[in-house]
Amino acid sequence: METFFQYQLFPAVYIFALIVGLPGNLAALFVFTVRITPRTAFSVYISNLALADIIILLTLPFRIHYHLHRNDWVFGESACLVTGTLYYANIYLSICFMTCICVDRYMGIVHPHTYLRMRSPWCSLVVSVALWCVCGVAILVFILMGPLETGGDHSGHSCFENFAKREWDERLRLYSIVSLVFFCLLPSVVILVCYPLVARRISAIKTKAAQKAVRVIYTILAITLLCFLPSHVVYLLHLLQRMDVIQSCAVRGAIYNARRATMALVILNTCLDPVLYYMTTSHFRWERLKTTWLWGLVSRNQGVYSPVSPTVHPHGCFHSLWLHPLLRTVCRQEFSSSTLCRLNPKLFVAVLLNFMLT
Repeated sequence: METFFQYQLFPAVYIFALIVGLPGNLAALFVFTVRITPRTAFSVYISNLALADIIILLTLPFRIHYHLHRNDWVFGESACLVTGTLYYANIYLSICFMTCICVDRYMGIVHPHTYLRMRSPWCSLVVSVALWCVCGVAILVFILMGPLETGGDHSGHSCFENFAKREWDERLRLYSIVSLVFFCLLPSVVILVCYPLVARRISAIKTKAAQKAVRVIYTILAITLLCFLPSHVVYLLHLLQRMDVIQSCAVRGAIYNARRATMALVILNTCLDPVLYYMTTSHFRWERLKTTWLWGLVSRNQGVYSPVSPTVHPHGCFHSLWLHPLLRTVCRQEFSSSTLCRLNPKLFVAVLLNFMLT
């Protein structure tokens, strides 16, 4: 099966992604690993997301040549296997790190008690290393199993497509099902559930900056769904086709065309991610919070906080967090070092937004 539009679509999208995405992700990797201190879970996940995007982008020159020459691979079977596994594995890693960022924000805003107890860059570092290790082992095993056999007229020339039925049954079926469930469907459900809950919690803060934050979150959600959800749906249909659940030739042809188009959308995400990096950091810099809406929430007259003697044991949902160093730092900017402050939920969420996202 052949779709002629792919010979123009893929090179155009890949070249655009290289021009825009590679410098943007390299800059993001430098900023979040070198310039931003101290480390936070957010910066760790963003750094790993940028690295995964960079690896994807570095495989694109081979794929540009491949599609410009009408899907004729000339770099050898080993190069096809290595670049193909890196390409797809890092797409799944990108989805995983975007999901990690989503969960981190959800815990910090919706479950702040738990978040502050476990908030540590080491936790996010362990999660990131585990994801890279799982991905590395899967890539290594796949490569060591040898070149993939292709079928049809494209045998010996195509790369990571038109697989022979024996290859699908013995080697690709399990990988494809695991990828669909754990790297497509599950992350999509997590993002679809968590981001609206985060946005609803922030919406309770009735300020312009908070409303901008909500718009940023929904923008992230929209871009994520635009780039990944169509691909996930078509991937599910593709698996059903490969398992002969879908047998109609017309439907199979439509799935083939849709899979080409949705894969181009997935790659566009690598050049949209740097835009998201800027959006999420620029709205939550400490200086901007201090001069706009964070200190606008602090009002003695309105009871947003009140001075409390160190000998008094406060009651309420935040009592276990009163001595947390992050919150105490905020308090000391308004009170003497011997005084604590009582934070209401709005100010508490505002402080967490700053330390989570910068």
